[in-house]
Amino acid sequence: MAEIDPAFLALPLDHLADAALDAMAKSEAVGYGDIRIHRDRIQGIHVRERDLISLSESESQGFGVRLVVDGSWGFAASTDLTAAGVTKAVAAAVEMARLLHPLLQERVELAPEPVHQETWIGEVEINPFEVAPENKVAFMLDTTAECIAAGAKFAEFYCLQVQENRRFVSTEGSRITLQRIRLNPVLEAGMVDEKGTGLIETMRSTAKPVGRGWEYVERHGFPAEAEEMVGWLAEKLASPSVAPGAYDLVIDPSNLWLTIHESVAHGTELDRALGYEANYAGTTFATPDQVGSLRYGSPRMHVTGDRLEPHGLATVGFDDEGVGAQRWDIIKDGILVGYQLNRQMARKFNLPRSNGCAFSDSWSHLPLQRMPNVSLQPDPDRDTTLAELFAGVEEGIYIIGDKSWSIDQQRYNFQFTGQRFYRIHKGQLAGQLRDVAYQSRTPDFWGRLEAVGGRSSWQLQGAFNCGKGEPGQVAPVSHGCPPALFRQVSVLNSRQEGQK
Repeated sequence: MAEIDPAFLALPLDHLADAALDAMAKSEAVGYGDIRIHRDRIQGIHVRERDLISLSESESQGFGVRLVVDGSWGFAASTDLTAAGVTKAVAAAVEMARLLHPLLQERVELAPEPVHQETWIGEVEINPFEVAPENKVAFMLDTTAECIAAGAKFAEFYCLQVQENRRFVSTEGSRITLQRIRLNPVLEAGMVDEKGTGLIETMRSTAKPVGRGWEYVERHGFPAEAEEMVGWLAEKLASPSVAPGAYDLVIDPSNLWLTIHESVAHGTELDRALGYEANYAGTTFATPDQVGSLRYGSPRMHVTGDRLEPHGLATVGFDDEGVGAQRWDIIKDGILVGYQLNRQMARKFNLPRSNGCAFSDSWSHLPLQRMPNVSLQPDPDRDTTLAELFAGVEEGIYIIGDKSWSIDQQRYNFQFTGQRFYRIHKGQLAGQLRDVAYQSRTPDFWGRLEAVGGRSSWQLQGAFNCGKGEPGQVAPVSHGCPPALFRQVSVLNSRQEGQK
C-alpha cells in the first residue's frame, strides 16, 4: 500500500495550520474558519504509433483559507508557505467577507460535523510517480505498435496520472491528511475503408479512468486488446448502418455511466436545483419541492451517492469541508429521495449532516458542491447476467463504450452515441451496426428501464474532467452500474442526421 508522500509531509503543515488558527482567533469577527494545504502532481504521457509526442510533469503547492465573518464567506489563497503568508491570507479573507456582506442574501450557517483527526490514503499498489518514465513510454509504444501491426491506420496512447495531497485543519478541531492517486489510460486506434466508401472509424480501448496506480495499466491487457480493437474496427467498417426507429436497448456500463452522469448525477446536484449554476451550467427539472414524489424512472431504478467505493475517482476519506465519506440514496424505487449537498446546504434544509459533497480542484479555488460517485445499483435479488438481458430482447441493440453526447440545461432532453453497436436478434448478438444514437427525455428514458444486471456485472466507469463553476473547476468522478435493459427507446441514424 502507498504511504503519504514524504515531500508533502516535509512541508511545514502544522506550523502553517497553527498560524492560520491563531490569526483567526485574534480576529474576533471570525465565526468559523479552515485552511487547506495542497501539493498536487500531474504527469501526462502521449505516444502516437512509434513516436513519443510529449511527456510533461507539473507540481503545484499552496494553501487556501476560508472563513465566515458575520454570516458571510471570505476566501484567500497563496503560495507563500510561511506563517507570515498565512496571516496575510487570513486578513485578506476577513476583508473579502466584509466587502461581500452588503450583498448577502442569506447568512452562512453550517450543519454540524464531528471532529476528525485522521489520515486517509487511497488504495494503490504501484505509485505511478515511482515508475521510471522511460518504462511507461516503452510500454505505451509497444501497445500502439501492436495496433499498427494488426492493421490500424493510426494509433495513439495517452496516460494522465495525478497525485493529490491535502491537509485540512479547521477551527472546530479537525486535522485531516489525505492522499489519493488516479490515472486515465486512453488507447485509441483508427482505420479507413479504402475500398471505395472512404469511411473513417476510430475506437478506444475498454480501459477506464480509475483511482488506482500503475498496476492497473500493467494488468489491463493492452497488447492483446490492441489486436482486438483492430478486429472490431474492421467489422464496424463493414457493418450496415442502423435504420432509425424504436428499439429495445441493452446498454453496457461503459456507455451507461455517461448517461447517468449527465441525466442523473448533474440533475441531482442541489446547488443546480437551487439555481446557483443557472448562468453557467443550467438548472434541473428535479426541483427540491419534488423530493419524495418525482418519478425519475421505473421501480428498478436505485441510484446512490458515495465517496466510499474502492478505486472510485470521487472516493476520498473526507471532503474539502472535513466531512467524513458516506453512502446514501438519491433515487429509490424510481423516486427522487435525496440530493448531493455540502454543509451550508444541509443546514439550509434542516438536515442533520452534510453528505460530503464539497470539493475544490486547487488550493487557489473555493470548494464547490461537487458530485460523489453516483451509481445505479444492480439487481438486489439475483445475479442477472448479460446473456439473460439479451434473452429478453426480440429485436434490439447492444451499446458499448461512450462517444459524443448532448443534453439541455434542464438535464431533460438528451442524445448519446457510443463506440460499438451490436444488433440483438431473438436474444442473440447478430453482428455490428454503425451510426447509432439514442435520444429521449430523462424521466421517459429511465421509466423504460425494465431490468438491470446483477452484482458480478456491475462496473465503475468515469471521467477526469467534469466541469463546473465560475471560475471553472474540473473534478474527477466515477459512476458504477450494471448493464441494463431499456424498452423501445428512440434510435437515430447519426450519419443521416449529420447530413441534414
